[in-house]
Amino acid sequence: MELISTDGNDKRFVNLCYELDDFLNEIVGGEKQREKYNQYNNLKDIHDVILVIDNGQVVGCGSFKKYDEKVAEIKRVFVKKEYRKKGLAKSIMKTLEQKAMENGYSKLILETGNVLKDAIKLYSGIGYKVIENYGQYVDMPESICMGKLL
Repeated sequence: MELISTDGNDKRFVNLCYELDDFLNEIVGGEKQREKYNQYNNLKDIHDVILVIDNGQVVGCGSFKKYDEKVAEIKRVFVKKEYRKKGLAKSIMKTLEQKAMENGYSKLILETGNVLKDAIKLYSGIGYKVIENYGQYVDMPESICMGKLL
């Protein structure tokens, strides 16, 4: 397994994000249930991406984008089902944290859904704390927002 750095235009990342969307649709009962979130998951402002490659196949990803001068927002963290529970998401997050610090960010924030118990457990386990819902998530009670000082 190797972790590589790329950007939001990488077709491998884009394709894995489609798989992530399918996974989320399955969990919440269809794309209609996620409509209000889709506008916040576009890839146009994502310039920092980590991909996990196993024998030439992309099996995981994660990214961040600028939120403000000192804060970056984690986006599109995903590991294919058959590769879960192997520490890959944790490796992706640690690499994103390092890359964010190198880019001058001092804090990371993220949003996840209250039904994504494994994601909440992952983020909590690596030091993220629940924060007030920010930005577009303020009036979305099913959103859980978290943050971590770097």
